Amino acid sequence: MRMLTAFGLCYLFQLIGFLGSASTLLLISPLLLLPPPSYAQEVVVGENEDGRMTVRAVRFEGAITIDGELNESIYENVAPISDFIQQIPEEGETASERTEVWVFYNEDAIYVTAKNYESVPEEDWVANEMRRDTFQLRTNDSFSVMLDTFLDRRNGVAFLVSPIGGFSDFAISNEGDRGRGVNFDWNIVWDSRVGRFEEGWTVEMEIPFRSLRYEPGAEQTWGIQFRRIIRRLNEASYLTEIPISAAMGNSLVAGMWRISEAANLSELKVPPRNFNLEIKPYGLGTVTTNRLASPPVNGNFDGEGGLDVKVGITNNLTADFTYNTDFAQVEVDERQVNLTRFNLFFPEKREFFLEGEGNFDFVAPRTLDVPTMFFSRRIGLERGQVVPINTGARLTGKVGDFDIGALSIGTDGSGLENIESTEFSVLRIKRDILSRSRVGMIVTDRSKSMISEGSSQLYGIDGQFNFLDDFEISTYAAKTNTKGLPNKDKSYMGNFAYDGDLYGFSSGYVVVEDNFNPEIGFKRRDNFKQYDGFARFSPRISSSDRIRRLVLLAHTESYWSADEGVLETRAHGVNFTTEFERGDAFAVAINDEFEMLTKPFKIAPNTILQPGNYDFTSYEISYRWGTQRDFSGRLSYRGGDFWSGTNEAIGFSAGRIELSPQLSVEPSYSFNKVKLPEGNFRTELGRVRVTYTISPRMYFSGLMQYNSTESSFSTNFRFRWEWAPGSELFVVYSDDRDTNPFDRPDSFELRNRGWAIKFNRLFQI
Repeated sequence: MRMLTAFGLCYLFQLIGFLGSASTLLLISPLLLLPPPSYAQEVVVGENEDGRMTVRAVRFEGAITIDGELNESIYENVAPISDFIQQIPEEGETASERTEVWVFYNEDAIYVTAKNYESVPEEDWVANEMRRDTFQLRTNDSFSVMLDTFLDRRNGVAFLVSPIGGFSDFAISNEGDRGRGVNFDWNIVWDSRVGRFEEGWTVEMEIPFRSLRYEPGAEQTWGIQFRRIIRRLNEASYLTEIPISAAMGNSLVAGMWRISEAANLSELKVPPRNFNLEIKPYGLGTVTTNRLASPPVNGNFDGEGGLDVKVGITNNLTADFTYNTDFAQVEVDERQVNLTRFNLFFPEKREFFLEGEGNFDFVAPRTLDVPTMFFSRRIGLERGQVVPINTGARLTGKVGDFDIGALSIGTDGSGLENIESTEFSVLRIKRDILSRSRVGMIVTDRSKSMISEGSSQLYGIDGQFNFLDDFEISTYAAKTNTKGLPNKDKSYMGNFAYDGDLYGFSSGYVVVEDNFNPEIGFKRRDNFKQYDGFARFSPRISSSDRIRRLVLLAHTESYWSADEGVLETRAHGVNFTTEFERGDAFAVAINDEFEMLTKPFKIAPNTILQPGNYDFTSYEISYRWGTQRDFSGRLSYRGGDFWSGTNEAIGFSAGRIELSPQLSVEPSYSFNKVKLPEGNFRTELGRVRVTYTISPRMYFSGLMQYNSTESSFSTNFRFRWEWAPGSELFVVYSDDRDTNPFDRPDSFELRNRGWAIKFNRLFQI
C-alpha cells in the first residue's frame, strides 16, 4: 500500500507538473502569435509659433551610402515627411501620388532622401533625360528640394533629380523674379543616386556643407521646400501650400521660386565655415584650319593652360579668379534669321559668366527693346572675333543686408585687327526691402570705348516693388558717359503690372535717348520712347477633362522718336490659346503693324525698302505638343502682309524626338517666302541637335545648322565627361562650310575647322 501510495504520489506530481507546463504554454501561445513590439518613430514635422510648418533636421553619426537604396537603419527610427499639396492643376488638393521625405545631416553634409510612390508602371513615367542641368530635365518627372540658407525668404538654391538619374542645381534670387532671377547654370559639387522599390522610385542626395553659403553660428534655421512633379498628370505638388498664381500660367516649376511660402528647417547644427579654397587648372590642345584667314591657316596645332581659383573669403562672400580663361568647350551659338532693322540677341553660354550672373542682374525688362545694362557677351567677343581673356576677378555674396557683385576682366587685343586690350569693370549692389522688393545701383566701366577715345561708363539705379502677391512696379534710371556724346545720354523706365492667375495686365513706358551708350550692355534700338500695355483673361476650365485653360491676350505698343516725337512703330494684336490637360496648346494670333522708315532698309542682299510709311496685317496659327511626349515641338504658319508685300512663313521650333531615354533628336526649321515689289527672296534656317547620354555625367552631342542667308552649313560635336566631381574632359569638333550641301554638293567647301581637347581637375582644400 505504501509502495502504491508512493507511486501514486509520484505520478500525481508528474501529472500536476505536466498540466502546469501545458497551462503555461496555453497562456504564452497567444503572445507568440502577436507581432513584435513596435517602437514609435521620431516625428520631425510641426509648426512654430507663427503657424509656419517646421521640419526638424535629424543628426546622425556616420554617413549614408548614396546608392538610392534607402536601407540604412536610421529610416526605421524617423517618421517620413509626407502629405504633399497640389499647386497645379487642383490648387490645395492632396497630391495624386504619395511622397515620403527624410532630412538628415552629419558634420559634413545634409542628406535629403525620398520615396516617390507611383500607381502606374515605369513605362508610363515621363523620364527621358539623363544629362545634368538641361532644360529637358524640367519637363520630366522629378523630385526637388530648395534650401533658403540665409532664411531671408527670397533667395535660395535648389536641387532636382529625375527617375533615371538626371540631376540639376540652380540658384533663385528675389523669388525667381518671374523667371528672370533663376540661374540654371549655377553649379556646385554634390551627389545623387536613384533606385527602385515595388511601388515607385527613390532618390538620395548628399549636399556638402562646404558647397553652400550660410550665416555663421552653430545652430541654424533655414528655409526648406520639397516639390514633386508628375508629368503624365501635369501636376506639381509641394510640402507647403503654394498659390496657383505662382505657376505663371501652367508652369510646373515656378512654384519652387515662391521661397516666402517655404517651411522652416530647424535644429540644424552646421559646421563652422573654414577657409575654403578650390583650384581648377586646365590644359587645352587645339588643331585649327581657317581658309578665310590671311594668310590661310591649315592644321595649326596649339596648346595652352590656365587656372580658375575660388576662395571662400567669409561665410557670405566668395571670390573667383581666372587666368588665361578659355571657352573652347562652349557650344556654338544657334543661328538666327533677322528680318528686322534691329540687333539680334544671343544668350551667354560661357560658364564663368553664367555662374554668378544673378548677382549682376538689373531690373529685368518686360520687352525686348528695354536695354540690358550689363551683358557679359560684350567681354571677350568683339566684331565677330574672340578676344582672349588674360585675367579676371569676381566677388559675389552678401555684406549685411546688401547683395554684392563686383567684376574685373582684362582682355588681350594684341594681334587682332582694330581691337585693343581692354579692362572691363562692373559693380552691382542690391538691397532687399519690404517682403519681396529690392532697390539697387550699378556702375560699369570700359577702359577703351569702341566709338571714341578714352573710356566709357554707365551709372544706373533701379527698384522693383512687389505687393499683394501679384502686383509689381519696376523702374530704373541710367546714364552713360562717353567722350563725344555729351547730351541725350539717358534711359529710364516705369512699369506697372498685375499678374494673377485669372487676369493679368501691365502698362509701361521706356525712354532711350540717342546717345545712350551702354558699352558693356545690350541695346537693340536707339532714340525712342515706347508705350506698351497688355491685358489677359485666362480662366481654368474645371468642367472639361481635356481643356485645362483658355487664354485671351491683347497687346499694344507704340514707338516714338525720343528727340522729335515722330511715330516710328505701332503694333496691336490679339492672341487666343487653348491649353490642354496633356500639355498641348493651340493658338491663333492676329497682329496689325505700322512702320515708318526714315532711311533705306536692306532687308535682304538684293532687296532694299525705301523710306516711307508701311501698314501690314498678319496672322499666325500654331500647335504645340507637350514636352512630356516622345514627340514634342511647336508647328506654326504665319501669313499676310509684310512691309510692301506679303510673307508666308512655316516654322517648327523647340522640337524633340525621344528615341530612348539616352538618345534624342531635336529638330527645328523655319522658312520665309517673301514677295515684295522691291524684290522677292526666301530664307531657310534648319537645325538638328542629336544627344546621346551615356550617364548623367557623360554625354555626346552634335549640333548641325544650315542658314541660307549666310550660305552656311556648320557642325559642332562635343563629348563631355565629368570624371570626378567638378572635374571634366571635353573633346570638341566644329566646322563651317560655305553652301548648302543638298543643293550644290560640288561647291560644299570648307571655311574653317577645329579640334579641341580640354582637361581640367578640381582640387578642394
